[in-house]
Amino acid sequence: METPTMKPDTVLILDFGSQYTHLITRRIRSLNVFSLVLSGTSSLTQISSHNPRVVILSGGPHSVHAPDAPSFPDGFVEWAEGNGVHVLGICYGLQLIVQRLGGVVVEGESKEYGKMEIEVKRESEVFGKGRVGEKQVVWMSHGDEAVKLPHGFEVVAQSAQGAVAALENRERRIYGLQYHPEVTHSPKGMETLKHFLFDVCGVSADWKMEDLMEEEIKVINKTVAADEHVICALSGGVDSTVAATLVHKAIGDRLHCIFVDNGLLRYKEQERVMDTFERDLHLPVTCVDASEQFLSQLKGVVDPEAKRKIIGKEFINIFDEFAKELEKKHGKKPAFLVQGTLYPDVIESCPPPGTDRTHSHTIKSHHNVGGLPKDMKLKLIEPLKLLFKDEVREMGRILNVPVGFLKRHPFPGPGLAVRVLGDVTQGNALEVDEIFIQSIRDAGLYDSIWQAFAVFLPVRSVGVQGDKRTHSHVVALRAVTSQDGMTADWFNFEHKFLDDVSRKICNSVQGVNRVVQDITSKPPSTIEWE
Repeated sequence: METPTMKPDTVLILDFGSQYTHLITRRIRSLNVFSLVLSGTSSLTQISSHNPRVVILSGGPHSVHAPDAPSFPDGFVEWAEGNGVHVLGICYGLQLIVQRLGGVVVEGESKEYGKMEIEVKRESEVFGKGRVGEKQVVWMSHGDEAVKLPHGFEVVAQSAQGAVAALENRERRIYGLQYHPEVTHSPKGMETLKHFLFDVCGVSADWKMEDLMEEEIKVINKTVAADEHVICALSGGVDSTVAATLVHKAIGDRLHCIFVDNGLLRYKEQERVMDTFERDLHLPVTCVDASEQFLSQLKGVVDPEAKRKIIGKEFINIFDEFAKELEKKHGKKPAFLVQGTLYPDVIESCPPPGTDRTHSHTIKSHHNVGGLPKDMKLKLIEPLKLLFKDEVREMGRILNVPVGFLKRHPFPGPGLAVRVLGDVTQGNALEVDEIFIQSIRDAGLYDSIWQAFAVFLPVRSVGVQGDKRTHSHVVALRAVTSQDGMTADWFNFEHKFLDDVSRKICNSVQGVNRVVQDITSKPPSTIEWE
């Protein structure tokens, strides 16, 4: 399915591998300015096809001296100058500008990592008038430094160690910041970005979610012929629900949804989500209760990869049967599949240079529903592929998806099978998650947490219960705060809450005698355990 033509001013980010690239995008979008990410080694044709007003060169882990150091394409600077495009290099991006335009970048004698103080040295466009002598704390992360600037460039700010912190060439509309303005550790960073985009580049803050929604509806109607049918596998999560609601708004009851209860869902999940689908959203949904089918296949299986393969295979069987039934009923095979692919998925499927992964513009296979049979040959409709998680929730509000539903925590496709690191059919393992989540709700903490769940570990510990020695399982509690799941920090519960939950689990769930909390951020860990 084609990407909708975006009318607002576009800020394009060329990604050279920075861990903060997605954050730059989000910061810019928060200003109602549309922003997209492309690989830093994209062709000039790919870059110019987006008709950007501004191009930002991201940071990255590379040195410009490395033989395989990634760079923008030949002719990029000339194209930008000829089309009135402003260019901003951040960290590695600044060094790339200096090196490619004839300056000198060397390995710094003193590295600059973490919080550093910089001082504005002269009047500049990038900081604005009247800022000379002003000092601010910024977040640095570089080992190389620019020691000789290209012709026509000026140093406009320096670090406390004397390194170039900001430079510009007003005539050529090229600017550079050696620090990361997009992170919260640079307190005035957003002020600088806002000034640069609106006052220096003249970008308009005219990107609205309503406009994107209407554009997506037009694209869907243009893509799906009047006699064609579309199917969507609803997981009960926010992404697939918003995607289905948007497509249903575009093509009505030619959308056919299926919800499969695999016996690995959250407590009373089937009745809760079906009630929302039918009563609030009026979506045409077929509910299939396949609990016994899935659990019988998973009995005795402990290997996580084996679990995923079994679950995927069973989903395929049910999904394929659903498609055949639709063909019998309507006399025509469904032509399209709706997926709730989000923008982070797209970014991750197009890895930046230097990651030892090939560049691919296809969505990762695990975003297919269990893996699709080759003979189905469904074309994808991905109406949310330009959005981050919080933006999906905003679109959901516009589409009148109930707020309570939009605030639901993310849930893995394979369900609780990946949160029970052993046999999912053994004992009362599936009860643990509900006890933890309900306790969070009762404490009024649910909306303060981005995602929470309990993990049933295949680890046994010695305990004493009922005056008897026990050798039972350990449960780990995981709760994080985040905006989009790409980075996260663990949630700091009060001790009394943890004490209460621990007692409930140990007293209610047979075979558990110890509860621990996961206090690891992302990175270095992931949010889920598998």
